Amino acid sequence: MILKALRYGWLLAAFWSMLAGAAEPALQGTGDLGIIIERSAGRVAIVDTSRNAILGRVGNLGDLSHASAVFSRDQRYAYLFGRDGGLSKVDLLRKVVEKRIVQSGNSIGGAISQNGRLIAVANYKPGGLKIFAADSLDLLADLPAAYGDGKRSKVVGIADLPGQRFIYSLFDADQIWIADLSDLKAPRVEKFPDIGRAPYDGLVTPDGRYYLAGLFGEDGIAMLDTWQPQAGVQRILANYGRGEQPLPVYKMPHLRGWAVAGHQVYLPAIGRHEVLVADTVNWRETARIPVRGQPVFVIARPDGRQVWVNFAFPNNGFVQIIDTLTRQVIHTLEPGKAVLHLEFTPRGEAVWVSARDDNKVLIYDTARFAKIAELSLENPSGIFFTARAQRIGF
Repeated sequence: MILKALRYGWLLAAFWSMLAGAAEPALQGTGDLGIIIERSAGRVAIVDTSRNAILGRVGNLGDLSHASAVFSRDQRYAYLFGRDGGLSKVDLLRKVVEKRIVQSGNSIGGAISQNGRLIAVANYKPGGLKIFAADSLDLLADLPAAYGDGKRSKVVGIADLPGQRFIYSLFDADQIWIADLSDLKAPRVEKFPDIGRAPYDGLVTPDGRYYLAGLFGEDGIAMLDTWQPQAGVQRILANYGRGEQPLPVYKMPHLRGWAVAGHQVYLPAIGRHEVLVADTVNWRETARIPVRGQPVFVIARPDGRQVWVNFAFPNNGFVQIIDTLTRQVIHTLEPGKAVLHLEFTPRGEAVWVSARDDNKVLIYDTARFAKIAELSLENPSGIFFTARAQRIGF
């Protein structure tokens, strides 16, 4: 009896030890990890960019039809912003949802603070900014985007700034706001009105100094020097469509790709088959580069030597590469149907491209433009790598 009890006790201990071990992630760094949105399935695939492999999937994440993500500063956790107002914290190593809340009726994106402790969510409905603790997702502040006679605007183009600040645009109110959360008990909001009609997205330059808001209601870009905000908002690239009939816009361009290469910024022209180039010293237009269609994402390779461009329908099966020395299109790829997003590996030797309607992600060598690998995913859209955690404005 004693021997039998010892034997069963040993087996039971081994069983519980096995279960405990399964709950712990394998030893692995997080610098080469990332996620890919599988939008129709409401889940993400966790990927390894060193092995070009899918490590696992995490589901039950709600409406991911316009999802975006940021990462904790240790690159272990992804924070997902869903179109249904969902905010989800995903553990990339354990491949589980750490916590998920529905914090609004409709949200469009978010950002993480400089110290990694605050998560800001930009909301369409009700319009405003909500601030959450990164560790617990507890609500810390609610900043309604109120303007006029009690109206609330959709919030777009959110980005982080140094000093626990967030900058964002009010689509309906034609304004840029900066929220300072350095004192959570007394948040401060600085407002810049009349920036131009219908700002739809924004980016911050890699040094965190300049915020650029694209305008859907008129030609041009609204630009704010966040080091000298008292100078007010300036208008750049205001004449790119003068005298021309704009084309129908089938998909809104995105500015969150940080297409800044050296002292030049590359931006999509709304309603044009052009990429606009401006000098970041004086913010004057320096070139217009003809491309195959209406650009959606215009993204610079990390070293700034190339800019990769994808397009709205009906040219959304193509990707074009611009050489930033010659400012010429040097190559055209056809990855598949409905190319929605591109993401470079941290040092830019490869780029991952999602082809939603072909249910695949393709990986290309950026030196030879040759396909390295292909992964099968269900309606893939956004691709986000953990290297974003170390960059301002991502």
